Amino acid sequence: QQFFPDKSLRVPSAAHFGLHSYSFDDIHMDDDETLTACIRMFLDLDIVERFNMDYEVLCRWLLSVKKNYRNVTYHNWRHAFNVAQMMFSILTSTQWWKIFGEIECLALMIACLCHDLDHRGTNNSFQIKASSPLAQLYSTSTMEHHHFDQCIMILNSPGNQLLSNISPDDYSRVIRVLEEAILSTDLAVYFRKRGAFFKVVSEGPCWAMEEHRELLRAMLMTVCDLAAITKPWEVEKRVAELVSSEFFEQGDIEREKLKITPIDIMNREKEDQLPLMQVGFIDSICLPIYESFGMLSDHLEPLVEGVRQNRKKWLEIAAANCLVPQTETNEERDNNDNLSKPTTPEQNHNSSPTENSHSPITD
Repeated sequence: QQFFPDKSLRVPSAAHFGLHSYSFDDIHMDDDETLTACIRMFLDLDIVERFNMDYEVLCRWLLSVKKNYRNVTYHNWRHAFNVAQMMFSILTSTQWWKIFGEIECLALMIACLCHDLDHRGTNNSFQIKASSPLAQLYSTSTMEHHHFDQCIMILNSPGNQLLSNISPDDYSRVIRVLEEAILSTDLAVYFRKRGAFFKVVSEGPCWAMEEHRELLRAMLMTVCDLAAITKPWEVEKRVAELVSSEFFEQGDIEREKLKITPIDIMNREKEDQLPLMQVGFIDSICLPIYESFGMLSDHLEPLVEGVRQNRKKWLEIAAANCLVPQTETNEERDNNDNLSKPTTPEQNHNSSPTENSHSPITD
């Protein structure tokens, strides 16, 4: 397969692809269109010109990244592309690209596209349970370290050296930010860092401080990684079905090969409980971070509202399945929506990361 669009031909605009929309849906795009859309995002962020990127190398690198995603149900190229689109949309709508600067924006976009490279359809917990070679190599953030290694391998391979024209100092900076960003997609890292981030949000950030920007980058990766939870219901529902399918496949392997009972979200026998587990996931993980981002920028309020609307949908399904009292979907639950407002988020959301915190819309 070759993907080398003629440089003389006009790359369609971001508006053509809908790349600025928080409701973006790639379902009607073919693979070549997703690659072309990536070129448009790099062009609009001024990454190509600023870092003197060779156009053919950029095309080859994008194709190599796509090829190094396995054909798994959810954690595939399309997921990576959607994460990158949400990053692009947030950077441009909030003007945060000015806060981060070109080097950090470059690292973030590469991180989004590469953050799940060579995902096998099984999570960190599975690697440990199965005593996989990767788990023996990396004791923490097992898959995330592997994704980063794969990213560097591609960047260093002949014909894919996307960063070959930047200075040694800029290169070192890109790689450092890139590694931090990919490792931040581990929800265990999210739980570890979010208290400090909530404190920065409530006290007022100073983006000139590297520590504050690093926290913002880390949390932004989570916001983009979990962004399906903010999308219109039909998109969210479709994505949740894909992830739950992948999780059930892992649960089947655990039951059949490892001879262990999978946790509820990976257990086909517990499928009827998924809507209620989704509500729990939203309350413990999603709402706190999206509401804190809503406090940072009014432009991000649609994401918060999207999470709330999807929470109501999942709750309605749970109630219809007699998993919760009907009254839970009404006034009582509406009032609870306000409890996660992060005025003092480190107090309101001090959950610890557990396997059961994960949900059918995350890894």
